[in-house]
Amino acid sequence: MAKVLPRIARRLGTKPWVMRRKAAILKLDRGVRRITKGRRGVLDIAGLPSLELTVVGRKSGIPRTTSLLYVPDGDMIMLVGSNWGSPEHPSWSANLRAADAATVHIRDERFQVAVAEITGVEWKLAWDHAVDYWPGYEIEHELSGHRKFRIFELRRT
Repeated sequence: MAKVLPRIARRLGTKPWVMRRKAAILKLDRGVRRITKGRRGVLDIAGLPSLELTVVGRKSGIPRTTSLLYVPDGDMIMLVGSNWGSPEHPSWSANLRAADAATVHIRDERFQVAVAEITGVEWKLAWDHAVDYWPGYEIEHELSGHRKFRIFELRRT
């Protein structure tokens, strides 16, 4: 069963109708996060890796927390600013772009990370790895009007 759920989630993640359910999924995720004190989210229940990212707002200076799917890559965490296929970049990605550090909460662990945006030749390699890990990024890319998603690498400090 543990291997079946991620396969189902990956298949569902390639369906445009799932992206249109963003509001309901995010509401459910907030409820699960509240109940589990931030240790789990909807994606974790589906067998996929998720985290809570806290980064200082670039304009407000106020810490902002959001729940995200992440792509594990050795000792690095990769985040893709797909924004559920919206034409706009997610606000967390603009905040992360302006920061050099953030806080990550995965399960029972909370830690600081150094932040770097992936660009240039490395972007294509990171994109291919991300799509291999989460095929839904392809449909989100199409839904966004082929916006080039921001990709970040986070490394524990």
